[in-house]
Amino acid sequence: MTPLAASVRNVWKTYPMDGVEVHALRGVSLDIARGEYVAIMGASGSGKSTLLNLLGCLDRPTSGTILLDGVDISKLNDNQLSELRACRIGFIFQSYNLIPQLTVLENIEVPLYYSGNWNAKTRARCRELAKKVGLGERLHYRPTQLSGGQQQRVAIARSLVNDPSFILADEPTGNLDSAAAEEILALIDQLHQEGKTIVLVTHEPDVAQRARRLVRLRDGRIQSDQPHPALAAPSGSAVVLSASGGRPQEAHSGSMSSACPEGSRP
Repeated sequence: MTPLAASVRNVWKTYPMDGVEVHALRGVSLDIARGEYVAIMGASGSGKSTLLNLLGCLDRPTSGTILLDGVDISKLNDNQLSELRACRIGFIFQSYNLIPQLTVLENIEVPLYYSGNWNAKTRARCRELAKKVGLGERLHYRPTQLSGGQQQRVAIARSLVNDPSFILADEPTGNLDSAAAEEILALIDQLHQEGKTIVLVTHEPDVAQRARRLVRLRDGRIQSDQPHPALAAPSGSAVVLSASGGRPQEAHSGSMSSACPEGSRP
């Protein structure tokens, strides 16, 4: 049986608003296997971004249980949650979230400061990641000197710097034209083929069709959860990752060692 990257059980998220409780999520339950590529769709207000924030340890559920790599995040303190985010989760945002004063290389290096593992070896890894996303010749450019597609490539490289167990992408092509969007989706496809677990939020059906599984939310509940009929992997072909750091059991030519110190993992 393929190990789970995430297990969500009866999760509710409620926000108080002007004296009224607003239920963003209402008893959501789902499992995400390691090496799986899942797209989450839904209208505005359906709860898809709330679910992604909970999976990314950016927020806590009001009730219910979330296990990430078998770790119950409700039992972690703020420092432990920060360590888990730094070591096991890579984020790709619609607005890129790059620091304008920093160069391409320096933006990719940012997670290393949070994990306390910035050194010559990990900096060399950042250079390799920049080359992997096609920015090896633009290491010293600043975000304002890059196109939207190039900025998102920096964000993807940054998300990989600590070799995370899984990657959370929130509308990663929302600000891009069709050509740049296709390039970014091809990179995400490649990461999935290398064994990364991908959870992608989108409102675009053609983007969601790249995933192997589609989860639809409506009014804070799961409306449907189905494998993509054309792309679903045959039984037994899922990539199984090890529990220690999200590495495929069979090495891939593009794999690199984790930049997050083993002792710092929750």
